[in-house]
Amino acid sequence: MNELHYIGFDVHKKTISYCIKTAAGDVVEEGAIAAQRIVLREWASARTVAWRGAMEATLFSAWIYDTLKPYSAGLEMAHPARMKAISAGKKKSDTIDARTIAGLVRCNLLPACYVAAPRIRELRRLLRYRSLVVSEAVRMKNKMAGLLMETGAEYVKEKLHRKKYFANLLEELEDVPESVIDLLRLSRGALEMFECTQRRLVRELRADAELTDRVERLMSIPAVGEITALTWALEIGDAHRFRSAAEAMSYCGLTAALKSSAGKQQRGPISKQRNHWLQTTLIEAAKLAPRWNAQLAALHARELERGHRNRATLAVARKLVAYLLAVDKSTVPFQVRAPAEESTPTAA
Repeated sequence: MNELHYIGFDVHKKTISYCIKTAAGDVVEEGAIAAQRIVLREWASARTVAWRGAMEATLFSAWIYDTLKPYSAGLEMAHPARMKAISAGKKKSDTIDARTIAGLVRCNLLPACYVAAPRIRELRRLLRYRSLVVSEAVRMKNKMAGLLMETGAEYVKEKLHRKKYFANLLEELEDVPESVIDLLRLSRGALEMFECTQRRLVRELRADAELTDRVERLMSIPAVGEITALTWALEIGDAHRFRSAAEAMSYCGLTAALKSSAGKQQRGPISKQRNHWLQTTLIEAAKLAPRWNAQLAALHARELERGHRNRATLAVARKLVAYLLAVDKSTVPFQVRAPAEESTPTAA
């Protein structure tokens, strides 16, 4: 019978604590190593017994996972919100955490989470950086409007951020301090830089042929634009990991928290355990979707009759998830079934 070791890693920025256990639960070795690629490779290549390992998902876990995976017989990432065995302990240290993770791997009780492929993670990093750039661009726009309001300058709100109008506005401003005009020019320069950067990032994302094909299929859904499709493809990763649309909706943060005990059920607000990148994008898309999709417009109108606009938007967002998941799994562009068959549109 081949021997197999089970290793738990407690990762930090500078050090990684580890604990090696046998199938019987005996501790073979434990210690700490520097969080450096060359040190990790030397340590992993020195293992003489095949091993399976796990670590908790943190900001530092991705590159450590990629470095150790080729040397292991199996490596998993643990869901941080479900690692109650660590946070609930009376005593807590790096060594104890590593022992606990090793024990969970040994007993096959680790609450593993999905780890996207390196290529997807690289592209996802670009997309998330674009979100940061866009938010900074919005801050610059608000700052420019605020500076003009502070000095009592008159301007047309709808035209303020147009290049030609803004240049003419600066020349026509009267009784405005020169320092404010300088700040307006700086803000405009920063805004143009942010807009140029976000366009460049989108071009880099669309340069990936495989991702482009997937995005084009998703954009066949009326009301799904380029950014919504990119966000779905890169944040979801493999769509087949979701067994149903309900699971995908929960992952996107579009379902309420449920507490059930003694035959009683209680629904709370929308759960905060979600992918907030997807949640934000889908909610924003759902606000505009009824303008471009007749079926979603009808759904929004039905929910709006109940008197709650936010719930109507949430219902549209859930339906968008169902459409996106169906198209992504089937790899077929979106089609609307004939009314004689069914009034609900699906992927072919």
